[in-house]
Amino acid sequence: MNDILYAILLSILPVAELRGGLPYAYLHGSPLWLAYLICVTANFFVGPIVFIFLETAHKWLIKWQLYEKLFDRFVRRVRRKTGHLIGKYGFWGITLFVAIPLPVTGAYTGSVAAWLFGLDKRKSLLAVLVGVCVSGLIVSIVVYFGIEALAFLYNRIE
Repeated sequence: MNDILYAILLSILPVAELRGGLPYAYLHGSPLWLAYLICVTANFFVGPIVFIFLETAHKWLIKWQLYEKLFDRFVRRVRRKTGHLIGKYGFWGITLFVAIPLPVTGAYTGSVAAWLFGLDKRKSLLAVLVGVCVSGLIVSIVVYFGIEALAFLYNRIE
């Protein structure tokens, strides 16, 4: 499997998302603009996939006790982490939440939160897209300047 496919896979995994895919692509030779474009696009598609899942398969799976228990625990965590932002700010709350490139913030949690709070699907997907774009910019800046700083330090040590 080539490096771009790995970057796409990392960008759609719940834990890694852009924080994993973008640095991986860049460190494996992709220009930063291309890594950004590919990984942001891949990560954005998480939103529609989550909504489709919640509107279809979730309705069947919730009947299974193990799934219901795991989903309920996930929902409690999502409400605790996002309730203050999304309950108060709606669209901008989702955007901000998704834009912060930290663990458990991203397209998955933002999409589930929008669904839980009953927000408009189109507006929520737009908020996720804007958040993913901002998050991608933040990760790109950190990766670029972090690598430049490490290269500078390495050259100074030699």
